[in-house]
Amino acid sequence: MTPNQRWTLRTDHTGYTVRLSPDGPWAELDAWGPLGVETGPSALDWSHRTHFITPADAAPAEYLPSGLRPFTGADLVAARPGTDRGVWWAFEGATEEAGSLRLTFTDDVLGLRTVLCYATVPGTDVIQRWTELSCTGDEELWLERFDSAAVNVPVTAGARLTYLAGQWSQEFQRTQLTLSRGTFTMGSRQGVPGHAYAPWLAVQDAADPGDGPAYGLALEWPGNWHLTAEAEPGGAVRIRAGRVPHEGRVRLAPGDTLTTPRLACAFSAEGLDGLSRVWHRYERRLTGERLRRPRKVLYNSWEATAFDVDAAGQLELAKAAADIGAELFVVDDGWFTGRADDTGGLGDWYPDPVAFPDGFGRFVADVRALGLDFGLWIEPEAVSPGSALYAEHPDWVYRIDGRPARLVRHQLLLDLGRTDVQDFVIATLDRLLTGHDISYLKWDMNRPPTERGRPGAGPADHLDLDAQHVAGYLRVLDHVRAAHPRVTVEGCAGGGARVDHATIARTDVVWPSDNTAPLDRLAVQHGFLHAHAPHVMSSWVTDAPGVFDPRPRSLAFRFVTAMCGVLGIGADLRHWDAGRRAEAARWIARYKEVRDVIHLGEARLLGSPLDATCGVQYDGPDGRTVVAALGTGRLDGAPLVPGRPARLRLRGLDPAARYRDDASATTYSGAHLLHYGLPFAWSADHDAELVVLIRR
Repeated sequence: MTPNQRWTLRTDHTGYTVRLSPDGPWAELDAWGPLGVETGPSALDWSHRTHFITPADAAPAEYLPSGLRPFTGADLVAARPGTDRGVWWAFEGATEEAGSLRLTFTDDVLGLRTVLCYATVPGTDVIQRWTELSCTGDEELWLERFDSAAVNVPVTAGARLTYLAGQWSQEFQRTQLTLSRGTFTMGSRQGVPGHAYAPWLAVQDAADPGDGPAYGLALEWPGNWHLTAEAEPGGAVRIRAGRVPHEGRVRLAPGDTLTTPRLACAFSAEGLDGLSRVWHRYERRLTGERLRRPRKVLYNSWEATAFDVDAAGQLELAKAAADIGAELFVVDDGWFTGRADDTGGLGDWYPDPVAFPDGFGRFVADVRALGLDFGLWIEPEAVSPGSALYAEHPDWVYRIDGRPARLVRHQLLLDLGRTDVQDFVIATLDRLLTGHDISYLKWDMNRPPTERGRPGAGPADHLDLDAQHVAGYLRVLDHVRAAHPRVTVEGCAGGGARVDHATIARTDVVWPSDNTAPLDRLAVQHGFLHAHAPHVMSSWVTDAPGVFDPRPRSLAFRFVTAMCGVLGIGADLRHWDAGRRAEAARWIARYKEVRDVIHLGEARLLGSPLDATCGVQYDGPDGRTVVAALGTGRLDGAPLVPGRPARLRLRGLDPAARYRDDASATTYSGAHLLHYGLPFAWSADHDAELVVLIRR
């Protein structure tokens, strides 16, 4: 192999080139951009007096082990017990296959083999990166840091970072900052990605005043994680991402191999909006053949009944849901024995015979006789202290000997890293899904691990509890997909605390937030759609009042907002009058006509919830364009002013084509829609529209 030998990984529109540096024992990244761009010298090299930062130090290293450049941070920190930390590796070779590349480095003194892995994702502008670490010596290794990958983003005046932050009931808030020097880091130690941050980041050059080219990263890991951006001397910004072990480090025994989570790396020359479509295409690819399965309009009983579940009340709701056009009825929390409130019942997953006196099977059959599919809520990782399961298996929960067990939401968390716990969950789900005609499963998780220990399993520092819990969670989901392929799975964790690519690849939809208030939900979904596709975004119409933005909005606004993803209903339909039910039926019928465009088309975010008018545009392959338009009202909270003109400029249309809105019998030129915009006449009683344009 010569020093100039080069491997190229191609995506649809960008090139990603990796070469081996003749000046150092690490691989270097040329650029995320046009092929052939060479790595230049240090920005300080002109003086020939850079004693502390050399040209090699300023070069954009592909993956840095501690020891080679200890002062610039490391992506990998490893050592044998009792020895100094550091990896001095040598390049061993490269393996190239169709769409993939593996670069192997070895440190014979330490006894470590490191393989940097790359794979393109066909049909997307995404490259997956991960690292494989093997102990090749006779002694164990300790891995204190083992990031999946690091990425160097070329910027000229610092980086504009866009990330999704928030809290419970206010997840996925699009947030931005400019990083010119220093470090920005985010992550979670809650055993799930968490409500506070999503494992997703977009990076742009802060010198670009507009929505310039955007680089994106997303970590495929439903456990503890970190994502760190460092603005380094010389103008580069380096992004590191990886999982964070609960114990602080991981033991690697002789012969063992640790594979890090995959880091998806994306690029769009069309800014954040274009980057969102890259992620949408990627997630449609993750969904696979199940993408073509229509996401049915569901009704969920939680908002109407909470824990007060019985067959008669649920059937009354199911009948009302069927009458307005729902296709699926989901019974939420409260259906099982001992669940009068949130203090009991979890773990004893048997239908309550008092609530279903004629049998649960008869109840499911009665729901299905209304023309509805049937779904069920479950929280498989949770257990109540008063349950029969806990009495029989108190050792199955996370605990630390000599320490009190803390209750969160009056419940404990099962150690899903244990094989026997996984087997119990699999047997429970198999029993429910084979014993009853259930076609929808909502998997929830409402508490993080607190006293996270496993007494009796050996030295605590030899465990990797977070990774084992993740492996157990994914094993159960994989089993459900394989054994019950017709069952639709919804992922939920107290709202949007467990949304990542590993979960999305194994579920059909995810629940972004427990907050269903109209303007609050609009902000959640605006951020969510930057990172995730409409076909995975479950959204309900309810009567919930605003929490963070209490301004009232119409039923139409609630429906159009929910129709931007996978439509559901959660309101207590028994309290809706005939006019409200009739309006709901009309919206549901309209949604069914266009949901294939919303779920399979190219989405464009039009404005933001901070604008008086915003929306989402969906372009289908059949020439239909669906625009969900929303009037948010003045920012000072004043009511909408009748007759005030509002417009949404559409994007991506053919300026020479003509587009027909059959509902209003209006035809627009593409140029008009692009430059003037689609007009709306908002008023206090009219704050949302769904427009379908057909290209002529």
